Formats: sequence, structure tokens, C-alpha cells
Amino acid sequence: MIDQIKEHVEKVKQFTAKTEDELEQFRIEYLGKKGILNAFFAEFKTIPNENKKDFGQAINELKQTTNQKIEDLKASFKAQLDEKGIYGDLSRPAEVIEIGSRHPISVVKNQIIEVFSNIGFNVSEGPEIEDDWHNFSALNLPEYHPARDMQDTFFIQTNPEDILLRTHTSSVQVRYMENNKPPIRTISPGRVFRNEDISARSHCIFHQVEGLYIDKNVSFKDLKQTLSYFTTQLFGKSKIRLRPSYFPFTEPSAEVDIYWGLETETDYRITKGTGWLEIMGCGMVDPNVLKNVDIDPNEYSGFAFGMGIERIAMLLYQVEDIRMFYENDIRFLKQFKSVL
Repeated sequence: MIDQIKEHVEKVKQFTAKTEDELEQFRIEYLGKKGILNAFFAEFKTIPNENKKDFGQAINELKQTTNQKIEDLKASFKAQLDEKGIYGDLSRPAEVIEIGSRHPISVVKNQIIEVFSNIGFNVSEGPEIEDDWHNFSALNLPEYHPARDMQDTFFIQTNPEDILLRTHTSSVQVRYMENNKPPIRTISPGRVFRNEDISARSHCIFHQVEGLYIDKNVSFKDLKQTLSYFTTQLFGKSKIRLRPSYFPFTEPSAEVDIYWGLETETDYRITKGTGWLEIMGCGMVDPNVLKNVDIDPNEYSGFAFGMGIERIAMLLYQVEDIRMFYENDIRFLKQFKSVL
């Protein structure tokens, strides 16, 4: 009889239940009025006196083991319910995770960087808070130069030294030339600031990519070939023209137009019926700029170019209002989910 009780003890220890109903059936089987424990207790009076002590201990062990098993399983079920209350039903199918997207300005910036990286340009960066020397004077814009009026500047400090928010990333090129000797081939993407009215076509904050190439015997022909390669890679259009212009830090200077075409009504609208679109400015680096950064203009020459990333993005994605890039409208940004 004692051996039978011990067999039940082992059976109880190994018992598991997946549901509360199974646990209740187990409880009734062992602790119910007609359960196994009561049956053993009923046999107690038939046990010889010399065996009653061992028999009673065996029954108590079975009872304690059964009660402990029931308590453990109840605690387990309760923990599962608590977990579901916090995290929901962990067995249900997961919700689809909504994929984010890169901002269109970042997308276009990365595309521009990739195009120029393929022909040997590295990426240089610099501070957004600049001094007068790097933002103006070193770029052939001395104090009181009338060309400074071309850029309405946010000044942070004017005494004893002018500290300002950079108006172009040309300041990064100055810093790069101060710390690196030719040959130099770098592009400088970044955010710039100008005190302009905000409208559909302009903003007080925007992004630029400016490029610089300094080496021996660099010519205007090299500049045109580089820009032709860029427009072909980014826009799929290789026809460009360069119109004479003026920038203080380049001489000669030019505006770059690409032939966009007149195939659609949109083409007529954005090109004003000409088929041509202005995309950037460029020119040969002025010898005075090279002197300011201790590069000998008699030995080295170079070209520079610069473009607004927002302007390029507006062309690529046919966005008509520059403010859309800064308003964080989720309906606008979701359109770029498929763009890497």
C-alpha cells in the first residue's frame, strides 16, 4: 500500500496542466470527496498498528505534494494572465511594423555625394557658426565689399569679431584648403542660413553642396566635363550650358543650366517655356582666394561649384513649394518610403 502511495507522489510531481480545467480535474482526482487521498485515508484503519506511522507519513507526503503542485500551477496561470494584460495576447500574429523613410533632402544629398564620390571627391564638413574670415574675407569679400549685400546674414556677435551663421558652405572649403595641400578634390554638403523672407521659392534655412578641385593645370574644360558628368548621372540629361555670371570667389564665373525639355505641360511650366533650367553656379577659383589659404596661384589652379539641395529635390520630385521640406507633414514624407 505504501508503495502505491509513493507511485502517486511521483506521478503528482511530474504532472503538468495546460489549462485551468485540466488543473481542476487533477485537484478533484486527488483531493475530492471520492478522490485518491480520501480512499487511502479510508484504508488507514485496516493497516496493522506497527505500520500506521509509515502509512500516515506517506499519505501526508502525497497530500502536501499535491497541494504544492496545485499552488505552483495556479501561480503559473496567474503570471501568464498578468503578462497578457501588459503585452496583450502574445500568441496572436504580430502587427505589421510601419517602415520609416528618409527625408527627401537626405535622399538627394546622398545621391549627389555618391555621384561625386565616384569620380574621386571626398566629403568635408565644418561648423555652422562661422567667423567673418572664413565666411567672407578669405573668399575675396573684404569688409565693405558690395557683394556682401548679396547675402543677408544672421549675425550672432559683431564685436570685437563678427560671428555669424554661415551663409554658404564655401567656408568649409576655406578651412579644408587651410589644412590640406593640393591636389584637393572635395565636396561640402551642409545647412546654411540667410535672412530671407520665407515663401514657396525661398527659405531662411536651406542646404547646399559645394565642390572644389585644386591641382596643377586645372582648366575650365575640366569644370564643364565634371558638371556634364554630374547632370547625366543625377538627371539623365547631359545637355548643359554655362552663362557668364559673377561670384566674388571665382573668376570667370558662370551659371549652369540643363536642358530639361518641353515634352509635358509641367516642363513648360517649370522652364517658363524655354526648356532650360538653372541648377547651380560655378567658376574658376579666384587667385586671391588661393593666396589667402597659402596656395600658390602660379603653380595651382582650380574650379568650384555650388548648388541648393532643395532646388535639386524640387526638380527631381516636382515639388512646387520649398516649405513642404520643413513642415514635417507625414502625408508628404510618406511618399518617399520607397526611396533609399
